[in-house]
Amino acid sequence: MEPLETFIIDEQRKRDRRREERPAVQLPLPEPELDRPPKRTDTGDEPPKRGVVVIDLLG
Repeated sequence: MEPLETFIIDEQRKRDRRREERPAVQLPLPEPELDRPPKRTDTGDEPPKRGVVVIDLLG
């Protein structure tokens, strides 16, 4: 095996170990409310407001 291949393999192993050691984010999830009726604020005159949420997991 060439020294460059060994170096690349060692670097990849180091990166894998760092990923495993990184703490995971724990999100507090609310309890589902099963008896609650669906929310309706729609008056029929305006279209519902919608949006986009972008979550960068690699940043």
